[in-house]
Amino acid sequence: MMYVNGEFESFYEDMIKITDRLPTEEEHRRVRHLVLHHPKQRILDVDLCRILPYCPHLETTVLTGVQNVSNETLTILADVAINLQGLDISGCKTVTDVGVLEITTKAPPLQWILLNGVEQLTDNSISAIAKTCSRLIELEISDLPQLTPVAVRDVWSFSRKLRTLRLANNSLLTNKAFPSPVKDISLSMDVSHSQDIDKPLPHRPVTWAEELPPLILRHTADSLRVLDLTSCLITDEAVEGIVNHAPRIQTLILSGCSRLTDQALEYIAKLGDHLDVLMLAHVSNITDVGVLKVARSCVNLRCIDVAFCRNLTDMSVFELAGLASLKRLSLVRVHKLTDIALFALAEHATGLERLHLSYCDRLSLDAVHLLLRNLNGLQHLTATGIPALRRSGIHQFSEPLPRTSDASQQAAFCVFNGENVGRLRRFLDKEEKRRWEAEFKNIPFTMRSDDKMDLY
Repeated sequence: MMYVNGEFESFYEDMIKITDRLPTEEEHRRVRHLVLHHPKQRILDVDLCRILPYCPHLETTVLTGVQNVSNETLTILADVAINLQGLDISGCKTVTDVGVLEITTKAPPLQWILLNGVEQLTDNSISAIAKTCSRLIELEISDLPQLTPVAVRDVWSFSRKLRTLRLANNSLLTNKAFPSPVKDISLSMDVSHSQDIDKPLPHRPVTWAEELPPLILRHTADSLRVLDLTSCLITDEAVEGIVNHAPRIQTLILSGCSRLTDQALEYIAKLGDHLDVLMLAHVSNITDVGVLKVARSCVNLRCIDVAFCRNLTDMSVFELAGLASLKRLSLVRVHKLTDIALFALAEHATGLERLHLSYCDRLSLDAVHLLLRNLNGLQHLTATGIPALRRSGIHQFSEPLPRTSDASQQAAFCVFNGENVGRLRRFLDKEEKRRWEAEFKNIPFTMRSDDKMDLY
């Protein structure tokens, strides 16, 4: 059907978005966005199969709240929604390659597709998406236990417009899934050959993935902005290849990539001003040297997570505190931190909004108080497991404890959010005034749980 001028505009404005319910019969031909995240009433796959044939103008379809989505549903959607631009079936565990291949066979103008946790998918469907969906700008394929480097190599080779790529928790992904840092394949082969001649290695069995040749790409992924590689089995070499191929990454998530070292941070530093989010939780081999390099090169960093990085010291915090744009910092279980680190944050990181200090057990209450007084924009503070905060009066400002917590967790839990951050600050201010007054009057000072100013 053709529409011209005002008639087309009227039709376009008449389209609607349906959220967490099925469209009524009158709405079938008007629905453009169908979003079923958390439907109030249970929606079954048979319900979708019944209404989808009458919704030809769908452009966005989110089915994460319908757990038994089947291949039949995707087949109907592929046949009917010829203008489908976005599809999210994350967590739909009954979908297989058959359903996804139906979508790719019809080749709708897909711009984003989210397949996180669709556990039965294999390389076949992911490769088909990469090769047929030429307009794709967002691809999320996390938590796919059968995904191997073969399909991911196709993504790097064919999906050249991607802005977001998420590959978290895919345990089979190694360096072979990512661009090689070597620019010239012939050079790589020559080096490998010369090494074999100089020092022959004993024969050892290898997997088929290890026998894949290096992924040499002649193009660069200039559009890629977000890359999530959480818990992938990569080494520094993969990071080097990624940075060389995608030099404008803004958000890089490497949490749980435990094989990385300071050398990887040297490569990440080449992203320079482009990088603004860096997640390195549980990358336990990195040291102050690598963090210093990143902090001095990537001066626009807004968010950095170095939780559980046991080798870091106050020196890393000195460097990070100097980042003018820093808004969120996670230092959970960085055991070597002392009050000096908090003094640096209090003096320099005045724009900080979210700070995670849980289980940094060397910190004092006085240092936390100084931090609260200087960081007026702080909206969220986690301080669980800091012994200095286990005293009466503090927990009244903490968020409610999760119901599943035991007694020891109840005693340690300290999470301050929103207005409670300011209330804690004012409580500690009054306590400090009481201490000063007690010292002035030579009266023994005792901590209390209330914030009254009288000393007795």
